[in-house]
Amino acid sequence: MVLTKTIQTGLILCACLCAGSAIAQDNPLNSSFTLFGGARTGGEIDVEETSSVYEAGDAGSFGLIWNTEHSRNTEWEVYLSHQQTEFELNDPMLGVSAIDMDMYSLQLGGIYEFEDQFISNSMRPYVSMTFGGTHVKSDSDGGDSDTFLSGSIGLGLKIRPDERLGFRLEGRVHGVVVDESSKLFCAVGPDENVCAIELKGDMLGQFEAFAGITFRF
Repeated sequence: MVLTKTIQTGLILCACLCAGSAIAQDNPLNSSFTLFGGARTGGEIDVEETSSVYEAGDAGSFGLIWNTEHSRNTEWEVYLSHQQTEFELNDPMLGVSAIDMDMYSLQLGGIYEFEDQFISNSMRPYVSMTFGGTHVKSDSDGGDSDTFLSGSIGLGLKIRPDERLGFRLEGRVHGVVVDESSKLFCAVGPDENVCAIELKGDMLGQFEAFAGITFRF
């Protein structure tokens, strides 16, 4: 299922890139893609009717961001990322110590550049905002996968923003709306299979910091 979703996501991104290339033929350097790597921290989910909490471990992240110009200081944005992390349970009575998770995010939105507040001619600050979905897959025995609504807001800096090759630095806050009765958090306990299927509908919040290489076309 994850492979199928990954292929579908790849096809969508290819279509976006092709569209951006077509636009760029008439407007040179008005589109770009950024390959980035970074790290995410924070995030926890409560278990229904208990005091237990699943806490997300700090882990690396990587992905691709595609942008195309909308106006002089705004751009549309497609954000795709992947994080492989570990959720730890603070209640040993349930027999679960840690569960590996893969999180894939695909979001659409845009950025606003502060053109009148250049740090220098080669640097431009901006704010970003995106909305979409996050697909979560558990690697544990008996685990399941699901897709949740998600969004993000960030503050960043473009370096050499008007040249073909540049760089992008950003801090971004992520929020994933977790549904109740999810079967994601399942694992094999010491004596039997255990599964915390009742999760409180909650927001999984994380902070991400990343750096990327941008190619404009």
